[in-house]
Amino acid sequence: MNFLSNKLIAAIIPASVFSCSVLHAQVKNDYPIQPVVFTQVHVTDQFWAPKINVNADVTIPYTLEQCKRTGRIDNFLRAAGVIPVDTLTAFTFDDTDLYKVIEGASYSLQTKKNASLEKYLDTLINVIAAAQEPDGYLYTFRTMKPAKPHEWVGGKRWEKEEDLSHELYNSGHLYEAAVAHYLATGKRSLLNIAIKNADLLVNTFGWGKEEKFPGHQVVEMGLARLYRVTGKKAYLDLAKFFLDLRGKKGHLNHEYSQAHVPVVDQHTAVGHAVRATYMYTGMADVAALTGDQQYLSAIDDIWRDVISKKIYITGGIGATGNGEAFGAAFDLPNMSAYAETCASIANVYWNSRMFLLHGDAKYIDVLERVMYNGLLSGVSLNGKRFFYPNPLASLGQHQRSEWFSCACCISNMTRFLPSMPGYIYAQNKNDLYVNLFVGSSASIKLPAAKVELTQNTNYPWSGKNEISINPDKKTSFSVYVRIPGWAINEPVPGDLYTNSKKNVKPVTILLNGKAVKYEMKKGYAVITRVWSKNDKLQLELPMDIQKVIANDAVAANKNRFALQMGPIVYCLESPDNNDSAVMNIVVDQNTVVNTTYQPNLLNGVMTLQMKGFATKRQEQSNQLLKTEQEVTAIPYYAWANRGPSEMEVWIPYNESAARPKPASTIASKSKISASVKNKMMYRSLNDQYDPVDSKDPGASYLHWWPKKNTTEWVQYDFDAAYTVSSSKIYWFDDGPWGGCRIPAAWKIYYLDNGQWIPVKNTSAYEIQKDKFCTVNFEPVKTTALKIEVQLPAEYATGIHEWIVQ
Repeated sequence: MNFLSNKLIAAIIPASVFSCSVLHAQVKNDYPIQPVVFTQVHVTDQFWAPKINVNADVTIPYTLEQCKRTGRIDNFLRAAGVIPVDTLTAFTFDDTDLYKVIEGASYSLQTKKNASLEKYLDTLINVIAAAQEPDGYLYTFRTMKPAKPHEWVGGKRWEKEEDLSHELYNSGHLYEAAVAHYLATGKRSLLNIAIKNADLLVNTFGWGKEEKFPGHQVVEMGLARLYRVTGKKAYLDLAKFFLDLRGKKGHLNHEYSQAHVPVVDQHTAVGHAVRATYMYTGMADVAALTGDQQYLSAIDDIWRDVISKKIYITGGIGATGNGEAFGAAFDLPNMSAYAETCASIANVYWNSRMFLLHGDAKYIDVLERVMYNGLLSGVSLNGKRFFYPNPLASLGQHQRSEWFSCACCISNMTRFLPSMPGYIYAQNKNDLYVNLFVGSSASIKLPAAKVELTQNTNYPWSGKNEISINPDKKTSFSVYVRIPGWAINEPVPGDLYTNSKKNVKPVTILLNGKAVKYEMKKGYAVITRVWSKNDKLQLELPMDIQKVIANDAVAANKNRFALQMGPIVYCLESPDNNDSAVMNIVVDQNTVVNTTYQPNLLNGVMTLQMKGFATKRQEQSNQLLKTEQEVTAIPYYAWANRGPSEMEVWIPYNESAARPKPASTIASKSKISASVKNKMMYRSLNDQYDPVDSKDPGASYLHWWPKKNTTEWVQYDFDAAYTVSSSKIYWFDDGPWGGCRIPAAWKIYYLDNGQWIPVKNTSAYEIQKDKFCTVNFEPVKTTALKIEVQLPAEYATGIHEWIVQ
């Protein structure tokens, strides 16, 4: 793991690296419920344990290597004056990728010792220390003093902080990494760097001093975490200051960054979804540590808004790529769903805090849904491919990438997975919570006794779970076992999603093989008794296949259902179905669904099989051709691991919602080429799907973004010579926020003896939004047509559909 040369290492200013006993400061207030930290939990199951191991063995080393290869480590070396300032990476927050991977690596070290990794982290921390300015300022994009500064930086410190500089965002991730590294190794090297930076912030910001809030939230969480370790209340006060300043007059009052009104007056989720959920998490931290009830009231309202109107069935949040933001209530498009991986991780953080505040299982229901679906889909099974957005439908245009220039989701995943065991259990005095059903062993110290707890389960493929409870002495305490909402016909709290058929199978709980009395409290089966060694709870959750229906207000899911088994949401993917297609499939709502565990598919998954039929259009007829077929579904998290494919979560049960295969026409039989080289986009031109409007989020399209003011082309090569005299184009235009507009001009050419000849149009070339634009021309017999498109001066252009007649 030695990605740095010895010469560079020698040139770095040494950081003070020493071991010490790890201290936890006593804080006055805190969450009433405390998580059982992941270092006390050993995951042994066949679902999460392999994924945590892949993260440790593959993803963390891979991401560290990418941080070096892409110049992220070099940014620190440039700031330290070790190498020339010859170039910059793309984003002012690139420093945080290194911080987040150090955080993830530190978590990993707590559960899996790795001497070479620990040594390499020491080297990286020396690099970071060398880049820090004497007063504690740490922001490589300014400190390196490039000849041409990044446009987001500004002329002086903090000048553009409320907008794009990300100076405080970088600090927040530094603090999270520093605490993780300190708790993992006992070394104060990175913690000292963080404290020095935090002290600078305390001296700089505050009422009557520098009054600016972070444009991108996360420093609030980091400061709260530093406060827990150091006990320095100034850090907590500063976190509250940053929150309380938002929405004040004289500042950037943007919904995008949740600064439109004071945080205590916010009651709905708006703006950038990651910024928002980091802020709500920070508000929960500050509320718990200060007792601020106004913060609690605000985030309670916001949570209800998200869960009742703005969350995908996969747990994803952030419906639109325009600002990576929450959409309007019930606006949950599938193919254009953004549902950023970072937002899913932040949603877990937020819901975990909400549980620790309120002790209600509904927050763990949401957390579990996110973890098993919208979060886990963000990384491939081999640990080296990633999703930034996580759509719920695809024609093959969505594929995992090796890396992103904006790599926040990748580094975020590396830090989340090793900490996953910390969400399984919690405690409140002598109340012991079993929140997640994961094969594991844990050592939990209650006031009444030390308890060794073991879960033996094949969850999520089976609902059976044996929970062994072994106190070190015979004593009384309460065990809270979560009864998941999905097991009692409530996929998510509220009525955004409902199970189309009510379960008839009950949840069963036995103690040492016999029925046991329990009472239900906030979604938990609570068993209070005198526990003895080798007591065993047997829990069985009904794992019937559920057909989930969305609220009628969600237009994208009308006449569709989603399949779920336990916590797992399923999808149809083309490799498992006839003709490598799924968009044309219709499945009756009452069809019987069978399960088959396939150990050699996608690292071992439970698949679903059912009868359905494929649809196809016919020329000059509204009647669809229907062909019966066997339909297979796989877990959503595992899709896109086998190359480009169609995928769909919400399955049509009415043919009106399906996207039939195209009828046999000149266009559908043509070979497509274009000046943009993306074959997956080509399919949209002749799929015979009529868009709702020019920016229809359910439609696919070909586009030339980010080009502008250029001449581009797209071409049909026919399967034979045809006489043609008309063409229709439906332009893609995602204004006012997107980068595409209708073209400045367009023109059609036909192929004649190897030469492209312009057609003689008999009508004008229409250029309008939200309709098919037609041009008629004198008949020509040809084997190919080409459209030449002049892009607007400041925008790109795209095409939804091209019809030839």
